[in-house]
Amino acid sequence: MKRTLHTVNTENTSQIAPARPHLIRRLYNWTIGWADRPGGAWALFCIAFAEASFFPIPPDVLLVALCVGASRKSLRFALICSVGSVLGGMFGYLIGYGAWHVVKDLFIPYVFSQALFDKVQGLYQQNAFVALLAAAFTPIPYKVFTVAAGVFGVDFLTLVGTSLMGRSARFFLVGGVLFFFGPTMKALLEKYFDWFAWALLALGIGGFLALRYLR
Repeated sequence: MKRTLHTVNTENTSQIAPARPHLIRRLYNWTIGWADRPGGAWALFCIAFAEASFFPIPPDVLLVALCVGASRKSLRFALICSVGSVLGGMFGYLIGYGAWHVVKDLFIPYVFSQALFDKVQGLYQQNAFVALLAAAFTPIPYKVFTVAAGVFGVDFLTLVGTSLMGRSARFFLVGGVLFFFGPTMKALLEKYFDWFAWALLALGIGGFLALRYLR
């Protein structure tokens, strides 16, 4: 009896459960799973729309994940992201133009600070077209510019035009790279995932800092 029990215990100790991946990687794996589901495209559109007016998380994270999961659909995902972001920018403009007196206390300081808002006002006084185009393409928080454009009466067509150019260039650049190099980028992303996550965080922080020190 003792010999039998010893054998069973030896076999059980050889079957050690693999360590669970950390939370961020599990979220990444879950997001990748949306690539072949209709809900993935809708989620990308909604996040892109919301980010251009009030939501803090940029859509690039989901865009990259979806493109990596289905690289042949990368240009389609880029188009969805661009359309959602442009429409979201228009919505942000309408918030600033028609409802700022109602929602001001919700946006400041919870979405962006008064200092950033004042900085954008100064940039608009210099050159609204250049300021909007730069914000649309770079990691600078675009929502500050769309809402402020409505508050300060920037020409609506200027907002739409710069959004179409900047947002499309940004997202199609990502989608184009992953369309042609999707499998290679997927392998690199999964191998160096932790570095990629830190790089995205640093990029987002860098956007806020860039806006703060712009002249």
